[in-house]
Amino acid sequence: MLNGDGGYPRQWAMEHMIQVGNFFDAEDFVEVSQAHMMADTESLGIAGVEFVEKLASYAKQERTVQIPMITDPRGIDFDHYKALNQTDEMANLERRAIDAFQSLGILMTDTCINYQTIMPPVRGEHLAYGDTGVVIYCNSVLGAYSNFEGGPSALAAGLTGRAPRYGMHLDHNRRATLRFSVEYLPDNLVEWGALGALIGKHTGSYWDVPVIEGIDRAPGSDDLKHMGAAIASFGSVPLFHMVGVTPEAPSLSAVCDPEELPRKVIAASDFESFFGSYGGKGDKVDVVVFSAPQLSIIEMSELASLLEGKKIHPDTTLLAVTSPAVAADARRLGISSRIENSGGKVLQGMCFYQSYAREMGEANGWSTLLSNSAKLVNIIGGYGYKPALATMKSCVESAVAGEIV
Repeated sequence: MLNGDGGYPRQWAMEHMIQVGNFFDAEDFVEVSQAHMMADTESLGIAGVEFVEKLASYAKQERTVQIPMITDPRGIDFDHYKALNQTDEMANLERRAIDAFQSLGILMTDTCINYQTIMPPVRGEHLAYGDTGVVIYCNSVLGAYSNFEGGPSALAAGLTGRAPRYGMHLDHNRRATLRFSVEYLPDNLVEWGALGALIGKHTGSYWDVPVIEGIDRAPGSDDLKHMGAAIASFGSVPLFHMVGVTPEAPSLSAVCDPEELPRKVIAASDFESFFGSYGGKGDKVDVVVFSAPQLSIIEMSELASLLEGKKIHPDTTLLAVTSPAVAADARRLGISSRIENSGGKVLQGMCFYQSYAREMGEANGWSTLLSNSAKLVNIIGGYGYKPALATMKSCVESAVAGEIV
């Protein structure tokens, strides 16, 4: 492939991965069975789209991706982009990118919750996944092996079926380096996200691996989804262990030498301090966003129930963002219509902060953003928003009132 025998796209892919592997001192490549690519057009820009189009121009003469390859959320929901005051230029660039990806044989799944919807990986499976929330969930909860792969690296892995063997592909890098003892058990999704944020804030690098003690019951998939996404967002780490819950940590000693790691206690007061840093009662709410990660069918159902018989305040916008697969089920089950009957919008295949969030905020006059996602509130301030964090129930009550309640 490096010599060009497999065509230009694969030659480029091998050249790229050799550079990445050399940077991380990888000794060789590892075969990967799936690839998942972040490549929203806000990040790609025109130059990025033109590069993918160049690779796609070879697709008719040469084989395309060699392993199942799927995509992270896009920047556009074509059914709703005009209502969100996104532009035709944004949509047209998105269409070009989609055409190029499809020419390469990439499946446009447009989701950051593929582990809940599309062939979840199994323990020990080597992957080339991009989205940070996807990687930390699959590494930690499912016991798969993946690094955070940038868009070009994930695409290169899809074209070759390989990735450089470094980082989380090596067992010795999966040992715990930080130890946390939780004295307050989270009770809802936003508290699980807060726990992830508190842990992530204490990590210092990609190579930190936290192990968590004190969780006396198995959290649900959505709980771990929000916690992992927040750890990755606040701490940039791709793996955690939870003693007695995650597959590599049946005991503390399975992932570390307990005598070598001092304990950091996370108490109820730490949660109170964390929530106190986001928003205040009485503040006007411009937009309520359920996104980052995309909602599961269970979250969609819960949101519909909370909105039953209520109407969103005319000066507030409520967005429920999910994957195309979940959106289809939500539509079939009547869940989407219940959300929309209250004045909310159900968006599919996108993620709020990857969807020209700054431009949307300016076009719609949005400033204060309320969410139950710790990951989203951590990111969205960089796009010009004033973020606030609350439970899904409180978010709904605030959307109805038009202010934080």
